[in-house]
Amino acid sequence: MTQQTDAETSVRTDRPVVEFDHNAEAHSTDPVASYRALREKAPVAWTEAWGGYWVLSGYDAIFDAARDDEMFSSARSIHGGEGQAILIPKRPISEHFPIDLDPPASMPYRRIMNQLLSPSRIEEMRPMVERYTALFIDDIIESGEADFAALTGIPSIITIDWLSLSLEDWRRYSFAHRKVLSAELDSPEYINVTTEELPALAEKVKAVIAERKLNPGDDPISFILGHEIDGRPITEEETLNMVDLIISGGVGTVASLSGQALEWLSANPDVRQRLIDDPGLMQNAVEEFLRYFSPTQALARTVGKDADFHGVKIKEGDRALLAWSSGNRDAAGGFENPDEVDIERLPNRHMSFGVGSHRCAGSHLGRLMARTILTQVLERMPDYQVDHAKVTRYPRQGVNTGFEKLPATFTPGKRLLEERL
Repeated sequence: MTQQTDAETSVRTDRPVVEFDHNAEAHSTDPVASYRALREKAPVAWTEAWGGYWVLSGYDAIFDAARDDEMFSSARSIHGGEGQAILIPKRPISEHFPIDLDPPASMPYRRIMNQLLSPSRIEEMRPMVERYTALFIDDIIESGEADFAALTGIPSIITIDWLSLSLEDWRRYSFAHRKVLSAELDSPEYINVTTEELPALAEKVKAVIAERKLNPGDDPISFILGHEIDGRPITEEETLNMVDLIISGGVGTVASLSGQALEWLSANPDVRQRLIDDPGLMQNAVEEFLRYFSPTQALARTVGKDADFHGVKIKEGDRALLAWSSGNRDAAGGFENPDEVDIERLPNRHMSFGVGSHRCAGSHLGRLMARTILTQVLERMPDYQVDHAKVTRYPRQGVNTGFEKLPATFTPGKRLLEERL
């Protein structure tokens, strides 16, 4: 398998073919340049990596594909092997609802998720989000130095506490869901989390679901269990499929977004000072960071039928990668100077939370957590400096970008809360 990012495009009789692998080191070294090269050569192209798949790198192609569930299916199928179809290669984990289904089958689960993660319910979580963010900063602020990669634990502990799962396990959830996205696919870490750790954690969630079934309370799991699917009570297995998606969905995205924004702001102190002087800019800045960094780089689909699509002939069963991050840097999306950060950019039609029926239901919570992390760091550590020479990124950044190490120094400060993590 060839693993290059800027190879010459060769044209076959039915499709442009590129040498590309979004899981390869060559791509992870500079995903922005890798996708830029693809857009310039063929915004819809075929690669032979991982058994072959289409790479959709142009804004228009990605937008159209994401809104056509019949043509580009998220549901699991025999094509590309067993496992979750939204990843290439597929990940051997339990089903996630609603993302592992297509409409209309996905819609009852989607309606439950939309209610559970509505803007009003997320606003009720603000005190919890602010408290846990303050606790994480309290743990590092007195020393004057820290690894900001540790802030990835914030979305994990918030999600676990909100779901009323055992708080003693939040570090396990955080580690496992990061490694399944970032570790080398043949590494012992990846094999361990996919074959042992994630199944073990799922068993713990199953036990909590069974208990909530007997003794419902005022918590998200009980809320899900109180609903029906097509006129019948939702099952415990279906509830697990939804809860597991909630847990996995937020950890990598928020960690990636906040970490990349903090690194960039350290290297761009003028913009950082603007956000310190005018906190009202933070909401719009987070939207621009979402576009510019695209924490979820790309997700996959399976072609549902033969068709002509943006100048190429796709066939039923073909696999396709929708590169949100590439589309977010494509001027065709209406982005002026797309490779520059503009914290006042409007409009900003980024695709970082997806498009169409599978648009991320947790986007409101993700935004709240990211805004809170960035705001509190700028308020309490306004002079922080990232040691860019010692930054270590995920070895694999095909799905989520992020950091193994993000060391920083700052003027020591005082704790705000008496409690500790």
